[in-house]
Amino acid sequence: MKKITISFLTLLTSFVGFSQGNKVNQTGGKFEGLAMAPPMGWNSWNTFETNINEKLVKETADIMVSTGMAAAGYKYIVLDDGWMTRERDANGDLVPDPIKFPSGMKALIDYVHSKGLKFGLYNCAGTQTCAGYPGTRGYEYQDARFYASLEIDYLKYDWCNTAGINAPEAYATMSNALKKAGRPIVFSLCEWGDNKPWEWGEPIGNLWRISGDIYPCFDCEFHHEEGNWSSWGFMKIAEMRKDIRKYSGPDHWNDFDMMEVGDGMTNTEDKTHFTMWSMLASPLIAGNDFRKMSKETLAILTNKALIAVNQDKLGIQGFKLSAVDGLEVWVKPLSDGNWAVTFLNRTEVAKNINFDWKKNPIKDPDFGFEADFNKTIFKLKDLWNNKDIGTTNKNLMVTIASHDVITLKLIK
Repeated sequence: MKKITISFLTLLTSFVGFSQGNKVNQTGGKFEGLAMAPPMGWNSWNTFETNINEKLVKETADIMVSTGMAAAGYKYIVLDDGWMTRERDANGDLVPDPIKFPSGMKALIDYVHSKGLKFGLYNCAGTQTCAGYPGTRGYEYQDARFYASLEIDYLKYDWCNTAGINAPEAYATMSNALKKAGRPIVFSLCEWGDNKPWEWGEPIGNLWRISGDIYPCFDCEFHHEEGNWSSWGFMKIAEMRKDIRKYSGPDHWNDFDMMEVGDGMTNTEDKTHFTMWSMLASPLIAGNDFRKMSKETLAILTNKALIAVNQDKLGIQGFKLSAVDGLEVWVKPLSDGNWAVTFLNRTEVAKNINFDWKKNPIKDPDFGFEADFNKTIFKLKDLWNNKDIGTTNKNLMVTIASHDVITLKLIK
């Protein structure tokens, strides 16, 4: 990518973009306040890739409501790549695939809205999407008007086929186009972290991806030989970027990718995955097939206590406090002066814990929060088992299974 030589303030307030060759005076940046907590919902890609259709979306919406997922906070249904035809129409407009969506996209969106849910679509900053459908390059304002006419609520904007394109400029152009179109739409920057969107994304988008695609495993790398790229296990992604938590907060989130809960890992690993995304204040976007979802998967995805940690209004991303012999301690400050603390076993064998709180004070290196257990005694609530287990006045003595977690809320 070429070196950026233009200030972001200038970029956002007076950037001259293009659409269909027309000059457009832009004012703007994102719609503010649309994602004061990490967005929660469902995205089609992890399970279905481009094999999506009207029936799937309606069934997913119905299940989100009937199972209590909507009541738990999941409100966005986002159709990823593959929702459109391979060519634009004679006017240059995107065309929803009439075979996949025979009733039309607007009717489908109205159905989702009738359920009290919100709807999202996908496109790409490049000339084509990752799956080879029409990209938005050169059509930013036209596509934004199209999305507004459909009354979508969320746009995931990918980064394939972008050779020679400047990332901050491309995302700012689309952000300003959405603002110009006039409908408040959550703008999700799916740039993979290559151009450090956390450093420039806050005035442009409501969330930004920090990595390449996730893969349903604990700590692996899956190499795609056909494209010479990799997908990553959830713990790889959790630790992929250093020193970026200071950039994340209400309405500008670090996005650790859609979840793989219910997509083939063990229930224990699913539980740990969901815990880490909650601790990291990542968007909670499910990626499994709700029609085949087990009661165990549903219980993980709708754990109210962990969701409360994720959605905490302070909006601070957690961090790793310590790591010894494969046993890690992650902590997250909460808005009520309390803390979420997760003990994570990274190893292949069970681990015994004898944790002396008084010898392990918490000091947040980025936001200044502290907990001194010699001065303050906290009550301990086990968030997965929903029970009180004592206080910080005594050592925590427990056993954690391989790849498992114990997550506590420390309450003053």
